[in-house]
Amino acid sequence: MSNETVISCKNIWKIFGPDPEGYLSKIPAGHSFDAIREDGYIAGVKDVSIEVTRGEMLVVMGLSGSGKSTLVRCFSRLHEITGGVIEVEGQDIMKLSEKELIELRRNKMGMVFQSFGLLPHRTVLDNVAFPLEMRGQDKHERRARALEVVKLVGLEGREDYFPRELSGGQQQRVGIARSLAIEPDIWFLDEPFSALDPLIRREMQDEFLRLQQMLHKTIVFITHDFDEALRLADRIAIMKDGEIEQCDTPDQIVLNPATEYVRKFTEDIDKARVVRASVLAKPDAKGEGEPVDAKATIKSLARLWVQDTREIIPVASDGKVIGAMSRMDALNVLLAGDE
Repeated sequence: MSNETVISCKNIWKIFGPDPEGYLSKIPAGHSFDAIREDGYIAGVKDVSIEVTRGEMLVVMGLSGSGKSTLVRCFSRLHEITGGVIEVEGQDIMKLSEKELIELRRNKMGMVFQSFGLLPHRTVLDNVAFPLEMRGQDKHERRARALEVVKLVGLEGREDYFPRELSGGQQQRVGIARSLAIEPDIWFLDEPFSALDPLIRREMQDEFLRLQQMLHKTIVFITHDFDEALRLADRIAIMKDGEIEQCDTPDQIVLNPATEYVRKFTEDIDKARVVRASVLAKPDAKGEGEPVDAKATIKSLARLWVQDTREIIPVASDGKVIGAMSRMDALNVLLAGDE
């Protein structure tokens, strides 16, 4: 993950109603979501500013109606915004012609939704090759690419199956393969695993993490499942009433909730399962003895915190010491769930 900004959103509004542009031009500062609704409008997205960096997996979450799907549809201009600016790789997408927008989506963006949207009369291979066919790619080239991606998602040997012959998890893999076939730089996924049973969902999360480690895509992933967000996210954006309540790393979301809403949203989460040693490490602190891995969670090191007599323990990343942490701080996080 780099610091290069891929998607930049500044003061984005998406208002639904009879005259959204006119209404936005005269809306009072600080007008609440409920007040907007009383005026006969819905603020799907309310004055949101956020950036997504290259190679990052940003997870957008919130309850039903919070605005998460609306926001992500604004990113790709599936929704026309009412106000604000959205730039993709420095290009203002609101200024693109319809033809330019189609080209951007075809060549830069992949999309996966909860409903698999597979073509029932086409085989797995033909479903995966479909976007390449729409692009006008040569038949032999698109077949070769489709075979490559089918193997990547673990469906080798099922190329000639029809969707009805696949399980739900396998159908979802076809949907993911189809979106990957065009080799997108940016990947939008709207609750892609929510229709799956818990075991298959976990397997798909594992598969998704494996793919991301290989491909390093810039990903915006929507979910309402906090456990899923914690497993997948580099950062989490929590939405409520069209606004982002907090956008931060999973560690900081659970350790330092920015609002009361976020605190309640995360209060049942086992912090020790989320917080990593690197978060508690102080760069200037020095410890002695064997360091702990910066990526290890406090929970995974529970035995160490209980049995180790060192008060300050060094923390290392990729074999290099980056600081040290207090054993008592780790114990406080470990025992927080037992209060």
